[in-house]
Amino acid sequence: MARAKKGLTLSDILVTVLISVIFAVIYNLWWGFYEALKPLGLHIEQLSYGMWFIAAVVAYLTIPKMGIALLAEFAAGAGETIAMGKFDIPTFVFALLQGLACEIVFAVFRYKSRHVMVAVLAGLAAAIISLPIDYFYGYMSDVAGWNVLLFVIFRLISGIVLAGIVPYLLVKALDETGVTKLFRPASKEDYDAL
Repeated sequence: MARAKKGLTLSDILVTVLISVIFAVIYNLWWGFYEALKPLGLHIEQLSYGMWFIAAVVAYLTIPKMGIALLAEFAAGAGETIAMGKFDIPTFVFALLQGLACEIVFAVFRYKSRHVMVAVLAGLAAAIISLPIDYFYGYMSDVAGWNVLLFVIFRLISGIVLAGIVPYLLVKALDETGVTKLFRPASKEDYDAL
């Protein structure tokens, strides 16, 4: 079996950008769903927030290499601003830090694990890093204490489920169909790692 290159290849970057473009469109469309949940109250919309962390985790699970998660999330955030038709600094900040949070988790596992718990930890890390950014931009500062707790709990659950478990299941399904073999040959070790 040929040994995989450690650094990013042009193919890795192109696949990551493709993943990012797909999620940039999804991120932009997701706003409608997120806003539709807001009138329900009690920060129910926060249960859907993890969707904005998913690109980093999907890209890493597809191509487990250093830098992929950061590149994917930042490119998806940049693509989202293009799709919105406006330059939005907070979106760039969120994307950069969320991608970095995921990247740190993957680095802790030395870019060798594609296990569901690694994906869950990355989704959780992205959710955690998004909270102080929300506070800085004033999205949480006007909320009562008990309401902030609900906000945080729902955001963390969303990071775990939508940015951890869902990407894991998605990439596992793509691996099983053979789609990912186009850019990452799957071996028995890959399947065992899942």
